[in-house]
Amino acid sequence: MSTGEVRALVQEIEGHLLLAAAREEGRTAAARAAARLGWLTDTQRDDLERLFEAEYLALARTSWRRTAERAEELRHTYEARYRALRQRLVAWCVLGCALLAATSLLVLAAA
Repeated sequence: MSTGEVRALVQEIEGHLLLAAAREEGRTAAARAAARLGWLTDTQRDDLERLFEAEYLALARTSWRRTAERAEELRHTYEARYRALRQRLVAWCVLGCALLAATSLLVLAAA
């Protein structure tokens, strides 16, 4: 297995674990909410818990998507900033080398 395949497999497993954890959190929250409504029948309670879990999972996915989009935006911003700083550093180094070479030539010509 190549490194890319291993990384993809790990990411897929992480995704499944994250989804399972979110579903469990949704079920737990749904059960807590339904328990407060003692007047619900068993069928109503099951329906409420199922709908609550689905909504919880939809909200979690939306949150994850927004987080991923923001991370991508930040990555592009930081990469652009890094490129600009690297270009500036190279320009200063070239200028420093040119000044050093010019100074050396002047010193050698004066000697």
